[in-house]
Amino acid sequence: MLSLHTIKPKSGSTKNRKRVGRGNASGHGTYSTRGLKGQKSRSGVTGLKRLGMKSMMLNIPKTRGFKSLKPKAQVVNLFNLNQFKEGAKINQKVLIKAGLIMNNESPVKLLGKGELKIKNLQISGLKVSDSAKFNN
Repeated sequence: MLSLHTIKPKSGSTKNRKRVGRGNASGHGTYSTRGLKGQKSRSGVTGLKRLGMKSMMLNIPKTRGFKSLKPKAQVVNLFNLNQFKEGAKINQKVLIKAGLIMNNESPVKLLGKGELKIKNLQISGLKVSDSAKFNN
């Protein structure tokens, strides 16, 4: 019958703790896994807190530069819009169907490279650069 005093953990799920400094036969005798000399081998040192901020900063891996959390905008140029008909409504869904952008998650920006030969395009939900506004 299952009750609190009969419950045991699955075999192999628990380990015995490391008993340090209990003789050489235990495998953790003599230097008690502390190595030889040095500040960390002495008593009273429990970790990086006691060793100071400098050693902690030296041990932490450093990543150089800046990584923005904002997604990069997908780019569509003016000459790419020449494949649409006059008076077409252009938004992210239309650009995905046309194969000009990959996904709907990151923003889309319209750049001014090339020449727009079609009139009356209705653009909504896109960022537009100053050069694209000027050319359009």
